[in-house]
Amino acid sequence: MFGLEKWFAKGKNTKQAIIELLNGYRSAALPVGIDANWVIKTQESKAQIQVQINFPFAIQCDRDVANYLQQHLGKPVEVTSKVVVVGRPKFKAIKHIILVASGKGGVGKSTTAINLAYALRAQGAKVGVLDADIYGPSLPSLLALEDEKPQAKDDKTLLPIEKSGIKAMSIGFLVPAEDATVWRGPMASQALTQLLNETDWGELDYLIVDMPPGTGDIQLTMTQKVPASGAVIVTTPQTLALADAQKGIAMFEKVQLPILGLVENMSYFNCEQCGSRNHIFGHSGGTTLASRYGVPLLAEVPLNEQIRAATELGEDIIATDREPNSESKTDNHGIADHYVDCAQLVASMLYYQSDSTSGVEIVMTED
Repeated sequence: MFGLEKWFAKGKNTKQAIIELLNGYRSAALPVGIDANWVIKTQESKAQIQVQINFPFAIQCDRDVANYLQQHLGKPVEVTSKVVVVGRPKFKAIKHIILVASGKGGVGKSTTAINLAYALRAQGAKVGVLDADIYGPSLPSLLALEDEKPQAKDDKTLLPIEKSGIKAMSIGFLVPAEDATVWRGPMASQALTQLLNETDWGELDYLIVDMPPGTGDIQLTMTQKVPASGAVIVTTPQTLALADAQKGIAMFEKVQLPILGLVENMSYFNCEQCGSRNHIFGHSGGTTLASRYGVPLLAEVPLNEQIRAATELGEDIIATDREPNSESKTDNHGIADHYVDCAQLVASMLYYQSDSTSGVEIVMTED
């Protein structure tokens, strides 16, 4: 006895079998399975079973879930899903604001922020990006929009610039790139507040804020005046970078902003000639720091030429790396997959963090 026959013998129909199986499905982003309330429709024909799911956070896992069900039901399964992020907006029509920060510059924070935004968009969410670095804005370059200027909706509101389904705003769209922004801290903080408040973001599931490095006035403004849902800390394995990342974590802890996790950027380099993984900037630094503070290590992103090329060209690496002709693989893991996994974990944590009925508790332990 196998497949559906096994479930029928237990007195369950096909829909009940699917619900029970989905409740037992596990992944990093779905630690307690797929809730029955998320299952919108099940339909069975002679040829296959169709399942429709509405996920309450940004995730696309149709193929994995379909394969899982097919293995247990012994019949072809087609899964289609839609992302409907739950929760009331915390700021205007924005449901979650995520701060992407680092203790120092040069660790790839801005690259991580934009690729996290691309990944969340690819998972079905409505996403925006705010460049909070008033002195050294990177977003116009990362999006290849250096010559773009935002349009005014009215006398007090600007429309964000859109590219690849991402809404973006930066002081770099308003100030010529060759002009230096020479402002004292309070002026820079006020300019950032205006960018956030006077931009017509529309409805967003997630607003990614690319924070400037350090722990100064702008960081305090964002943590104290903006209802952020959490922060992602970017570091490299280097001892100096880890020490500065630790200061960033301490700052967010003081203002009681949840740390969603760490991203270890430039974690290693895969040698194409010898096939080995080289830890150029050190090894396991991010893992150690994450364990010390009891937060997840969201991703270990390798040092990779494709990331550099995509950011210089303003390309969406999530889209290009997942094209059929893409040959970018690191240990059978595409470059885009690192950001997609990170995005799913962040979205999942925000959902379970705000859902008091989930009963999910994240516990970090040292090996």
